[in-house]
Order: sequence, then structure tokens, then C-alpha cells
Amino acid sequence: MSAARPLTILRTVAAVAALPLLLTACGYGSDAADDAPQAEVGADAKKLSASEVKIGYFPNLTHATALVGVQEGLLQKELGGTRIKASTFNAGPSEIEALNAGSIDIGWIGPSPSINGYTKSGGKNLRIISGSASGGVKLVVNPDKIKTLDDLKGKKIATPQLGNTQDVAFLHWIAEKGWKVDAESGKGDVSVVRTDNKITPDAYKSGSVDGAWVPEPTASKLVAEGAKVLLDESEIWPDKKFVITNIIVSQEFLKEHPDVVEAVLRGSVKTNAWINAHPDEAKASANKALEKLSGKALPDEVLNPAWESITFLDDPLASTLDAQAAHAVSAGLLEKPDLKGIYDLKPLNKVLKAEGKAEVDDAGLGVS
Repeated sequence: MSAARPLTILRTVAAVAALPLLLTACGYGSDAADDAPQAEVGADAKKLSASEVKIGYFPNLTHATALVGVQEGLLQKELGGTRIKASTFNAGPSEIEALNAGSIDIGWIGPSPSINGYTKSGGKNLRIISGSASGGVKLVVNPDKIKTLDDLKGKKIATPQLGNTQDVAFLHWIAEKGWKVDAESGKGDVSVVRTDNKITPDAYKSGSVDGAWVPEPTASKLVAEGAKVLLDESEIWPDKKFVITNIIVSQEFLKEHPDVVEAVLRGSVKTNAWINAHPDEAKASANKALEKLSGKALPDEVLNPAWESITFLDDPLASTLDAQAAHAVSAGLLEKPDLKGIYDLKPLNKVLKAEGKAEVDDAGLGVS
């Protein structure tokens, strides 16, 4: 994508809510909580250049690299005597605000808030330093009302929020079908109903919506209520992969503590390798972490299909982030952003090379 003006929200209504407009894929609110388990550090463990690193992530399966990495001590092992201080968030804007305020140094977060946070600061507050997860988004529908994709016309379909990652994806899909929908109001050939993921299952049960384009585990919760998967979003992306979770870092922290950043990335790479080598153990570990954070584990009928639809990987799939930004522009929700410099993958590629893994590409959006 060519350089252009910083990311801004078009139209007055959207501009008023600029921060919440581009939420992460799995946002359920806006508050942060220091409720994540804090790792044990040996008294004789060697510290790096910082005594602690403050990390943030969501209590969500698409953030399982962080959930499992903390739960199993895989991140702390790479940091030695540098202690992890973990906080959890329920929405992208609050995590970006925490990064800007110095309340966290490194965070797991979705593509839309990454784009929004970067462009709103004029490219000065963050860098994307790794990928973490792909997939985990589905179109699920009432099978009594919708049997084919063409049946969506005239129906009410929920997305999590105006302008969030799934909302943009659905609007783009609608446009590709040749149908018309006003992006702001959601009115048109399909009624796009912006509904918080927490209440989407109830909206579905009441008949207020006929289906939803939503992330996991909301999609599998709907299926448990009788909905059917009509489309997995991965099916419409090249190689069936698209970024759902990135790792970002404060540019200041990256500059001052590159050894700590590298250690976190090393822990992330090793965690993803462990997840992929031990999927059942990793799934149980992630669910245990979720139970600690929320007080309730996911039942198997939700956990199992949700987990299977997510791919954990180190590649940030940079070209798909660029495409997601372009989709938001074409939907009329964004002005064209200048994303040059949003990635710094040098530390990750150093770690990958040391692990004997292939290096990854920034799609031309890396730092000079």
C-alpha cells in the first residue's frame, strides 16, 4: 500500500468514536486487569537490561501464545531474572492506551488496533515485531433461515463492532458479492447488526440476528446453540491464512531493551513450537489459563472446534494486514493509511535463524 495520510476515521459519527472504532478481533470491553498469573523467578536468575517486562494480552484463545507461554513458564524461562508482569485486556484501544502510557511494554493484539495505534501516533508509538495467530473467524447462521451464502441477502447478521476486524471483513465480502450496505448504519442488502460478542449468543437465541461473522470462541458458542458454520474466513484468504493476532512493542522499549524484546520473542517462538507439537496439552493449558482469568473454563463443545480453527505461527502475515487496511478503506471506514515502518522483524528473524527456522517477510512495510 502506498504512503498516504495517517489513518483517520471518515465521517463525523465514526470520528467521535475513533478509538473504539477499530477494536481488536476479540474485544469484550475496555478495562485492563492485573489478573494474569505472575511468573516465579529464581533468586539467582540473571536479569537482562530491564528488571521486569510488562506484557499485555487478552483472555482469549486467539491469544493462546501468551496464555500458554505464561501458564507453562516458557516466556519466563527465556527472560531469566527479568520478571514478567502480565496484564489482561478486553479491547484493543485500552491495550494501545496502556502501551502509550508505559503501563505495558509488549502486547498481543489484533490487526485493526495495531493499524489504528500506529497511524494515530504518526508512526511513533509501536512496532509489530511478530505474528502469533491466524484464523479463528467464522460466519455462522441459523440453518432454518439460511442454507447458502446467497440466502444472506435480506438477513440480519451480527459483527462485533463498527469498523472492527470482522466488521471490515464482512463489509468487504458483501461488496465482493456485488451487494450494497451503508457502512455506518449497516443498512442495505444485508443488515449488519453491530453486537457485542458477549451478547451475540443471546441475540441469536432471541431471533434478533440470523447469524454472525465473529471470532472464536463466539462462533463455536453459537454453534452450540444450534447455528451452523456457513463460511470459515480462512477460505477466502490466499493460503487460507490471515493475521488475527500480532505482537507489538513500544518503540521506546525496543530501543532501550532489545535483549528483553529478543528474549520475549524467543519465548513466543518456542511457545508456538510447543503448542504445535503438543496441541492437546496446549489446548488444556490455554483453557486452564482462561479459567483462572475468567472463573470459568470453556466446555469441550466450544473449546474443541474453536481451537481447531486457529493456527499458531510466528509469521505476522504482513501482506494480509495490508489487505485488511485496504478493505477498511474500500468500505469507506478509513482514509488510506501509511503503514511504512509498522513492522520491525529484525529481532524475530534473528531468533528464527538461531532456531533453524525460515525468516519472515514484512511485505515492504518494515523500518528502513
